[in-house]
Amino acid sequence: MVYEVENGKLTAVKGNNGHPMTQGGLCVKVNDYEKRHYHPDRLLFPMRRIGPKGKNQFEQITWDTALGEISDRWKSIIAEHGPQAITPYSYSGHQGLVHGLNGGDAFFNRLGASVMERTWCGVGSSTAWLLTHGPSGGMDPESFKHSKFIVIWACNSVSTNLHHWHIVKKAQKSGAKVVVIDAYASRTAKEADWHLAPRPGTDGALAMALIHTIIEEGLIDQDYVADYTLGFDELAMRAKPRTPDWAAEITGIAAEDIRRLAREYAGTKPAAIRIGVALERHHGGGQTIRAVSSLPALIGAWRQVGGGILQFPSWEHPYRYDAMCRPDWIPKGTRALNNLQIGPILTGELSLSPPIYSMMCWNSNPVTQAPETTKTIAGLMREDLFLVVADQFLSDTASYADIVLPAAMSAEMEDIIPSWGHNYLTYNTKCIDAPGEAISNREIFRRLAASMGFGEDEFKWSDSECLEHFVDWDSPACEGIDLAYLRQHGYARLKLGSADDHAPHREGNFPTPSGKCEFKSSLAANGNFVAAAFRQMYEEMQSGEPLDDLPDYVPPRESSATNQDLADRYPLNIVSPKSHGFLNSCYANMEQKIKGQGEQFVLINPLDAAPRGISDGDAVKVFNGRGGFEAAAKITEDVNAGLIVATVGYWHQLNRGTVNTISSAEFANMGHAPSFSDNLIEIERLV
Repeated sequence: MVYEVENGKLTAVKGNNGHPMTQGGLCVKVNDYEKRHYHPDRLLFPMRRIGPKGKNQFEQITWDTALGEISDRWKSIIAEHGPQAITPYSYSGHQGLVHGLNGGDAFFNRLGASVMERTWCGVGSSTAWLLTHGPSGGMDPESFKHSKFIVIWACNSVSTNLHHWHIVKKAQKSGAKVVVIDAYASRTAKEADWHLAPRPGTDGALAMALIHTIIEEGLIDQDYVADYTLGFDELAMRAKPRTPDWAAEITGIAAEDIRRLAREYAGTKPAAIRIGVALERHHGGGQTIRAVSSLPALIGAWRQVGGGILQFPSWEHPYRYDAMCRPDWIPKGTRALNNLQIGPILTGELSLSPPIYSMMCWNSNPVTQAPETTKTIAGLMREDLFLVVADQFLSDTASYADIVLPAAMSAEMEDIIPSWGHNYLTYNTKCIDAPGEAISNREIFRRLAASMGFGEDEFKWSDSECLEHFVDWDSPACEGIDLAYLRQHGYARLKLGSADDHAPHREGNFPTPSGKCEFKSSLAANGNFVAAAFRQMYEEMQSGEPLDDLPDYVPPRESSATNQDLADRYPLNIVSPKSHGFLNSCYANMEQKIKGQGEQFVLINPLDAAPRGISDGDAVKVFNGRGGFEAAAKITEDVNAGLIVATVGYWHQLNRGTVNTISSAEFANMGHAPSFSDNLIEIERLV
């Protein structure tokens, strides 16, 4: 974003017209960002709770008082129970290197606290990707302009990846066919040339049937497979019984449509695939992504500019995560917890020794975003849990805090913004001072480190010094780029070749143990794992469950095919995509964003609404054995019969429950990914 400032006040934000990816555009989530900075409910001072948890009753205190109370409590807990009785809880926030995902890791690693795996999204996908391709950036997002056949698989680009969508649209206008595979008719699906809607959690069956058809009909690139892949014979044997007719029964997609998709994909060059995080959000999600990720190598799509598959290009970004996180400070044998299970962790359902007696939450809002909301709230209600929250507002989670610390916003801090969607380093300028006594996340941890008596140099670095340390400026990808360059120009494309000639795996060169695309993964023998950046760079205590070394279809946990008794009680599937108007749970307290997004709603097919007596606009309750939430029904054929859609991000305290009240905390089969799309529910009209 480009900030416009008058007399020390942020007056507007706009896109950078010169940026090749954004081309001056901003999504609806941030196009009026200045209103967030000056919202009357913004937190401006440290606060101490003076009433019951969850009632938003706080009093203003000084920073010295806040830091003193926090450090005293933590020192007392450490003395009685050890440092692992304390845990961090965070996610990406505004995604900066200094203040984002890994910004507090060094502090908590130095403290000796329990390590927290942060597996909200992209983590199961990352495990599957690393098993198949290694840490490759894959396709250049900008090279999609050269593609002639584009598959957007479980990614609602119009709402969540707008800056890439304009490249896809340009290709479409130049003759490329755009196919969207998604369980419902999203905004993106409605702009596609062809929309396929598999049943939730069955994309893996579709992918295996595509592999079957490509092999059986001789559509493979034999030379590419022979030279640059590992395990083709085994994959062919695995795919032999995975016919389109077999997949049609599972997915609800006609067998002839599956054959047509395979033929068009294999026969049109260059062919590209863009996957989203939704693919990982069911029990078999990791295997699904392994199957989908195998398709480009089968047909030799990697040979052409504009061919291949895109997950996250950030794998090749030269970030120094060890410098950010300092995993060398983690005491040997420290346990690893997982943020998706925070409810069972805090309630004692997961037996821990010692239990968690304190948690610090920043850049996250688990009451809204974590599964099994009822358990999360019950855990936060514990009077013996000392909760510290750093936030910009009294969020759902902050309302349960003992101490709340006021956090700065993007325009009030210097940072570099990593991207999950392009090959640019983007500089974020500090252009105004934070109001009141709000400070940046990094400054919060500098002050906490001082209060705990930590004297390491890392806790004395300014934000600018952090940026010097957190990027490998000597990397070939940074040739001709340094921090001064970024400050002057605002952004810089990494030196990975231009989008007009970037075909990273034209001749193999996959960063896997074999140097090939591994249909049969050599890394699978080590068992299941979470990519290190998502667990404070901690490589010990990986769960290590056995992994299949070949892709395959793994059905969802909650379906009539796998759990008929549950399906008899809760016969409908539900998926919870990200909202168009909110950025995860950010902005869901902003009047203008709520107006644009609409009040909490569920999409339901007429065939499911009619027998339940539900009319359009009716208040309904969506529920299962884990809980329920209320919303307004929108009757539409955008969803198939048997499927309910409710977007995530609405605040619990501003609504009658939210969608994650019904979500399972069970992991998907790779990378401890969430299973937000693997839940059965029932819905009823409220009188």
